[in-house]
Amino acid sequence: MSLPTRTFTITRADLVAYAHASGDHNPIHQDEQVARSVGLPGVIAHGMYTMALAARAVSSWFPGAEVLSFGCKFTNPVVVPAEGGVDLEVAGEAKPAEDGLTAVSLTVTCGGQKVLGTPRAVVRA
Repeated sequence: MSLPTRTFTITRADLVAYAHASGDHNPIHQDEQVARSVGLPGVIAHGMYTMALAARAVSSWFPGAEVLSFGCKFTNPVVVPAEGGVDLEVAGEAKPAEDGLTAVSLTVTCGGQKVLGTPRAVVRA
């Protein structure tokens, strides 16, 4: 079963808020010069923030369900411009499994490029 695509706009303000909440103050997430000095194309979103937004999509598709597992690989950075924001799109396919569980395969992209590899979740409704 295909799940409706969820779009999340990520701004630099979101990265500052996430840094404060998580304690991850790595300057590649806030300082353009530092990010470029280490070979990145610009300031990038925290990988765990990107993953959290994908998990938020799963929760919106299955309200009240228990998320038993969620995992992925970080494959490409989400570059966040200084002005405005960038859209992260999360699409999903759900397959009922045994014991009332549902396996969810996700596709997480930014600008048409996959940013999370093999993102998957298992939920119990």
